[in-house]
Amino acid sequence: MKRKPIRLTQTSYAVLALFQTLGEATSYDLKQLIERSIENFWQLPHTTAYDEPARLASGGYLSVRQEASGRRRKLYALTDLGREALAAWTAEATAAPPLLRDELLLKVFAGADPSPLVPARRAWHEAKLAELERLLGRLRETGVAQGPERTLVAGVAFHRKMLEVLDELAPLAEQS
Repeated sequence: MKRKPIRLTQTSYAVLALFQTLGEATSYDLKQLIERSIENFWQLPHTTAYDEPARLASGGYLSVRQEASGRRRKLYALTDLGREALAAWTAEATAAPPLLRDELLLKVFAGADPSPLVPARRAWHEAKLAELERLLGRLRETGVAQGPERTLVAGVAFHRKMLEVLDELAPLAEQS
């Protein structure tokens, strides 16, 4: 495949990192890994799993091989160029500030009483915290790479902190 110059985005690096984990895989495999891993801290549209690998392959960052028979799925894999780009990106000593999009906080800002919103959000954070703690426990038992473990530690801390934030919002709602 002829290589064309493309600009790598944060989404591009996310996809390269996932293929580093997957090895050779289909877009469907990528979509499943997104849902089980980075979607906990990096939201991507589902179409990314299908569009971005083809774009990265056109730039030479992924190889693409189509099955000769059967479903004729396309299998993508990280190339040396993709590994080099990912290594250079992870070595950079900078990272963009996080983006926070929280509809509950937006509603509170707009004047909503947080009281009816807090119980459902609290339940969601408690369930997500339990899920991430289970995953972290399994990872530590299997000795998987430090990157996934570190992001799970951050996720656990995030959900614990959000539960504290919700606990602080509840009395404020009662005072209004």
